[in-house]
Amino acid sequence: MGTDPAPAFADDRGTRSYYEQRAEEYDDWYTGEGLFTTRDRPGWIHELARVVEVARDLPPARTLDVACGTGYLTRHLRGFVVGIDQSPSMVAIARSRIGAGLVVVGDALRLGFRDGGFDRVFTGHFYGHLPGDERAAFLRESRRVAGELVVIDSARRPGVASDRWQERVLNDGSRHRVFKRYFTGDQLAGEIGGEILFEGQWFVVARTRAT
Repeated sequence: MGTDPAPAFADDRGTRSYYEQRAEEYDDWYTGEGLFTTRDRPGWIHELARVVEVARDLPPARTLDVACGTGYLTRHLRGFVVGIDQSPSMVAIARSRIGAGLVVVGDALRLGFRDGGFDRVFTGHFYGHLPGDERAAFLRESRRVAGELVVIDSARRPGVASDRWQERVLNDGSRHRVFKRYFTGDQLAGEIGGEILFEGQWFVVARTRAT
């Protein structure tokens, strides 16, 4: 039997290609459409609304949304927002949603912004894909450019491994492999050195602020 390759995400060419291909259907995961129509996710809509509320209730700030994707969550942030994503197709969709901000193609692990250029780094469903070395790089860059970090990611559920390679299938039938981690609130807050803002069956949100 073969073995899984070493975990990789932000610097993995196959993963970058997958998200570029997925851009037009990415929001189906949030909305329960397309291939997600038949998924049994009790309480999902309620929890998603809570997560959107958490994002909307953050005080207005100069915010950098790292790996912003289609801007599904980005559009709820208040203040001046800059979104960054490696996928040009994701960026194009996000730009159509974020009228008062800026969305650019860029590298989430090598942020091209000056030290302290933002009040807050925000990221949704990105941190939980990163293996150890990429996590460390992301946290270093986040702390360099902002004094606050808010992370939204996937909650660990019974019967789901804390980390694993997943097979992802797109609408065109193509199959892809993506590394994924799941968190308890305490675990996520502990990793980033902060506090739990929300913990549910599907989502977990944590925040850390410079002291």
